[in-house]
Amino acid sequence: MSTPVIETEEHRALRASVAALGKRYGREYFTRVVAEGKHTDELWTEAAKLGYLGVNLPEEYGGGGGGIAELSIVLEELGAAGCPLLMLVVSPAICGTVIARFGTEEQKRAWLPGLADGSRTMAFGITEPDAGSNSHRITTTARRDPATGEWVLNGRKVFISGVDIAEATLIVGRTEDARTGKLKPCLFIVPRDAPGFGRSRISMELGAPEKQFELTLDDVRLPAEALVGEEDAGLLQLFAGLNPERIMTAAFALGMGRYAVERAVDYARTRQVWKAPIGAHQAIAHPLAQVHIELELARLMMQKAAHLYDAGDDMGAGEAANMAKYAAAEAAVRAVDQAVHTLGGNGLTHEYGLASLITAARVARIAPVSREMILNYVSHQSLGLPKSY
Repeated sequence: MSTPVIETEEHRALRASVAALGKRYGREYFTRVVAEGKHTDELWTEAAKLGYLGVNLPEEYGGGGGGIAELSIVLEELGAAGCPLLMLVVSPAICGTVIARFGTEEQKRAWLPGLADGSRTMAFGITEPDAGSNSHRITTTARRDPATGEWVLNGRKVFISGVDIAEATLIVGRTEDARTGKLKPCLFIVPRDAPGFGRSRISMELGAPEKQFELTLDDVRLPAEALVGEEDAGLLQLFAGLNPERIMTAAFALGMGRYAVERAVDYARTRQVWKAPIGAHQAIAHPLAQVHIELELARLMMQKAAHLYDAGDDMGAGEAANMAKYAAAEAAVRAVDQAVHTLGGNGLTHEYGLASLITAARVARIAPVSREMILNYVSHQSLGLPKSY
C-alpha cells in the first residue's frame, strides 16, 4: 500500500489553524494552569468549538469525519505551541475510536457527540500494578451475574490519566471464554460514580494538568450494555485503541520536541558572548540541526502509521505505530536535552520553560509502552527473532 509523505492542503490548513490557536494560549498559560493545580479548560473548550477535539470521529455523531492522521496534527501543533493536551490521546483517540468502531448504536449516540464537542470526556484504564500493559497478565476480571445479567468487575488499575475530570473510564478487564476456559480482554464503560469504583491520586514529579490515579474496582456492578463490542473479539478491539494511543503519543512527543528546538534556535540566534551569536558555532548549530532532522523523520513514521490505521490496515498500523512512538520519543528526549544544553543555565529557569520538559519528555519513552517493549515487538514481529519470555 502506498503511503503519502506529503500532507494534503486540508492537512496544512488544519496545522496552521491549530497552531494559531495554540499560540493564543502558549506555554505561559499552560504552566500557570499547572502551577494553580487546574485544568486547561479554556483551551479544551475553544478547541472543541472549532471542531478539533472530534476531528477523527464520524460526522453522523458530531465529529469531523477524519481520522487519527488529523487528530495527530491537532495534538502535535498544540504541543509545538507549548500546550499539549494529553486527554486528546485518551478521550477522542482511544475511547472515541473504540466506541466508533465497536460500540452499539446506543453507546455511539450516548458518547461520541459529547467526546466531539468537549462536553464529555472518558479515561482509559489498562495498566495494572503487577502487569503494566501486558494484557495477558491483567487481573481485573469481569463475570456475569447469572441472576441479573449484570457484569461484576474486580481489580486494580494504576497510572490512569484524567479520571477526576472524566465522566467514565473505559476499563480493560478479562472475561472467561466458555469454550476454552481462558481469560480474554474485554472493554467496559465504568461511570465515575459507580458504587465500588474508587480512585486515589498518585503524586507525580511531573508538571502536567492531567492528574494520575490508582483505581480500585470492588464488585462494581454494570448493566449488560456496559460491554463495548463483542465479548469474543478480544485483542482486536483492544488494539483498535492501543494503536491510535501509540500514534498520538508520537504526536505528543513531536510537539514537545519542536517546542524545545524552537526555543533553543531563537536563543542561539540572539545570544552573543563573542563576536557572533552562539548559533554560528557548529558545536551549537549541528546538534540542533541533528535533532530537527530526527523529529522530521519521526513525523514521517507517525504519518505512515496514521495513514495505515485510517486505511483499515490494523496489522501494518501496529508495526508502524510502535516504530513511530519509539522514534518520536527518542527524538523528543534528545531535542529537549539539546535545547536545555544550548541555553546553559537559562535552560533550567522558569523564564524559558524548558526545564519542566526534561521530565515530561521521558514520559513518551515510558508510556503507554516502554521503548524496550517496542524493541521486543519489532525484533519478534518485524524481524522474526525468537522471544526470550
